[in-house]
Amino acid sequence: MKLETRDVTKRYGSFLALDGTCFQTGEDARVVALLGPSGGGKSTLLRVLGGLLLPESGEVLVDGAPLPHDPEAALVALRKNGFVFQGYNLFPHLSALQNIVLPLRAVHGWRSVEATARAVELLTRLGLAEHQHKRPAELSGGQQQRAAIARALAPKPGLLLLDEPTSALDPVMTGEVLDVIRELAEGGQQIVLATHEISFAKKVADWVVFLAQGRVEESCTAEQFFEQPASPLAREYLQGLSKYR
Repeated sequence: MKLETRDVTKRYGSFLALDGTCFQTGEDARVVALLGPSGGGKSTLLRVLGGLLLPESGEVLVDGAPLPHDPEAALVALRKNGFVFQGYNLFPHLSALQNIVLPLRAVHGWRSVEATARAVELLTRLGLAEHQHKRPAELSGGQQQRAAIARALAPKPGLLLLDEPTSALDPVMTGEVLDVIRELAEGGQQIVLATHEISFAKKVADWVVFLAQGRVEESCTAEQFFEQPASPLAREYLQGLSKYR
């Protein structure tokens, strides 16, 4: 996949979350990691790339095709992607199975039998087969995040977007979720990942976009970024993270 933004601006009230953001990835980027300090714009950029947020100005292109600015057309484009958020966003009154089946039927128009079969397939693949009838409150944090990933994968999205998928997890649960993401990446799933897990990004990403204060400071291959970052802010960021590792 190739991702590109041209002078993208996004505000939340008076706060400028994306300030004329410009970057492009290589033609064959498979896993793109959005890195940078907290508040730098990673989550906002992730939502703009996936069509979940519409920018005030600028243009976003995925594989050379511009994302629409019209809300209805943007919704059609959005449904081609899969999102996994920091807080899981599972329906608390539904089981893990139902959390996957319901969107497939209500949003994507799948028949009940097909939706259920797809849900069972994914829950089994992600190690949740024996937990499929449990509600979110009965699952661990890692299990909830895996269920959220299964829900995002269910409609077979072209692009999977992950926003800090391990931010609320302990080290063991973090390892569980990162293993799932790594397996998806190795299986060919196209992924955009906003994360602070630098060691993991180094293992799975082939392209890095580094943001600070709403601007892209660097966009390059992961190898170049981790071995020889060009921008002073990126060098300072990596040095700060490695200080206590």
